[in-house]
Amino acid sequence: MKLPGITTIPKLGSRLGLTLRNYSTATPMNHLYRRISPLGDPKVSIVPVLDQWILEGRTVTKQPLLSIIKELRRFKRYTHALEVSMWMTDKRYFDLTFRDIAIRLDLIAKVHGIEQAEKYFNNIPVKLRLLEVYSALLNCYAHVKDVKKAEAVMQKMRDLGLDRTPLAYNVLLNLYYQTGNHEKLDTLMHEMEEKGIKFDSFTYGIRLSAYAASSDVEGIDRILQRMESNPVNVLDWTIYAVAANGYTKAGDGEKALAMLSKSEGLVTAKKRSSAFDYLLTQYAAIGKKDEVKRLWELYKKKEKVFNRGYIAFLTSLLRLDDIESAEKIFEEWEARELTYDIRIPNFLVGYYCRKGLMEKAETLLNRLILKGVKPDAKSYYHLATGYFSINQPEKAVEAMSEAISACRPRWKPSKESLAACLEYLKGKGDVEGAEEFLKLLRDKDVVSVDLHDRFLKYINDSNSSSNALDELEEDASVGNGKTIGFSELEEDSLNYKPSSSNVFDTDSENI
Repeated sequence: MKLPGITTIPKLGSRLGLTLRNYSTATPMNHLYRRISPLGDPKVSIVPVLDQWILEGRTVTKQPLLSIIKELRRFKRYTHALEVSMWMTDKRYFDLTFRDIAIRLDLIAKVHGIEQAEKYFNNIPVKLRLLEVYSALLNCYAHVKDVKKAEAVMQKMRDLGLDRTPLAYNVLLNLYYQTGNHEKLDTLMHEMEEKGIKFDSFTYGIRLSAYAASSDVEGIDRILQRMESNPVNVLDWTIYAVAANGYTKAGDGEKALAMLSKSEGLVTAKKRSSAFDYLLTQYAAIGKKDEVKRLWELYKKKEKVFNRGYIAFLTSLLRLDDIESAEKIFEEWEARELTYDIRIPNFLVGYYCRKGLMEKAETLLNRLILKGVKPDAKSYYHLATGYFSINQPEKAVEAMSEAISACRPRWKPSKESLAACLEYLKGKGDVEGAEEFLKLLRDKDVVSVDLHDRFLKYINDSNSSSNALDELEEDASVGNGKTIGFSELEEDSLNYKPSSSNVFDTDSENI
């Protein structure tokens, strides 16, 4: 990869520049972004659009291109952001700053993988591998959870004297937290103290999250006391939200409620929607229905509510078993005619199926189909698990087949669900049906070739003393046995954890 002439990095912390949302609608570069924006498919290159812009005799400068890259990254369009970055140097011959190199390194890792990112890094002249570039490489390793290589980069930064800010430490702390290396957190924080590197809100937040994950109430108390006693630290709503989650897990609803009240009091207009989305689910987690409904009314007064807000409120009501209110909110959401999000009806379908209300689940899905809405794999998977729960295996197998047919790559049903389908087909003596089901599993890459062959042998061996689940337990590629329902809800909105993007973002002011 080319590394054209690189100029001096702007002062640390300086802004990249105005985003496209701040440009006048009449600016030429905004028109260029409007040409790029509709091309959402990463398989469709935007290079021809950029080339056409120049063929039309239009000019282009570097700073607006950087803003386009930033905007594309904001919407996770990493492939297109990388194309603009490469076009900027390969076709327009603009020099790269250290910050630009860091951003490109990050994009290469996201688009082409860590090995290509390493190759790019190795081609950067040693004299140009400064804080921003090493920080980007560290974050790349943290993203793929490679602790050993991340630690090696951190040691190199120590050797070069590039470890004087909390940024790199936060990335490594977060990696330790996400990989369960909690014993290393205190050691690293002690190192920061020895070097006089002040903890920021991310540092405290990561340690707090680790205590919360292990329901260590004393640890949560210590961190909160330390933060609140230090006037330099700026507490925000996420800190108390993390603490509330920890107290909830530890079964201390009273402390959790107090933390949620403090958290809500620190919500600012800038982050209000995402804060309310999360706080709704936390109030529900401690069974406070009145607080959930109060916050929802406040939410609607303060913000225009979109799909994610409806998901947070709907799932909170379902957690509280308030199905009547949940159905009303679903009707309200449909009446709003927002962009249709199949997850929203799926939460209702999942609830019905868990409660054995299969007629309601079927009615809702049939109504969606009549409206032209296509159910997805999870819609049918809910039905399959529901039918099994009321002992209707034939319908369950049919629904499971629909789920697998509709599933996207890497989607995996639970081992128990697959085993139940195969056991039913074998017990029924439906060898042909079992073979068709196995072929579907193989065609959709749900099971490996080896497991497919073992199952064929198992289905045709009437004297086999094992069962389908025994075979599945030996294959790690199949689902982990979690049923779909609140598992998605918890992953999406209940278990707040500061991710690597919270701690480090090469598109932020930190670099």
